[in-house]
Amino acid sequence: QVQLVESGGGSVQGGGSLRLSCAASGYTYSSYCVGWFRQGPGKEREGVAFIYTRDTSTFYSDSVKGRFTISQDNAKNTVYLQMNSLKPEDTAMYYCAAELGYCYYSLRSKGNFGSWGQGTQVTVSS
Repeated sequence: QVQLVESGGGSVQGGGSLRLSCAASGYTYSSYCVGWFRQGPGKEREGVAFIYTRDTSTFYSDSVKGRFTISQDNAKNTVYLQMNSLKPEDTAMYYCAAELGYCYYSLRSKGNFGSWGQGTQVTVSS
């Protein structure tokens, strides 16, 4: 059974940094699109960063481009989200998700990934 487990969330002041981890079990990240989504209070779910694990192609939403970096460690079967220059509006529950295949725009925009983690809370204070 495919399982994704996020970790690394917490509380930080504006301008600070956090690194989220998404560890996979039950399969290897050989040719998957792995994405980080977030949902803040009263907001719709937003896909913020994606990586295609076969060739490490990455995609970012405009809201995080230049501040967040998605990366992978194949040996650990883990995808990371390095978040720098955090803002209060980044406060949300962050989820990782995985789907076999390339990170096509339709997948990224619709968010119809087959496997999801339980989420990790990120709170940024001003």
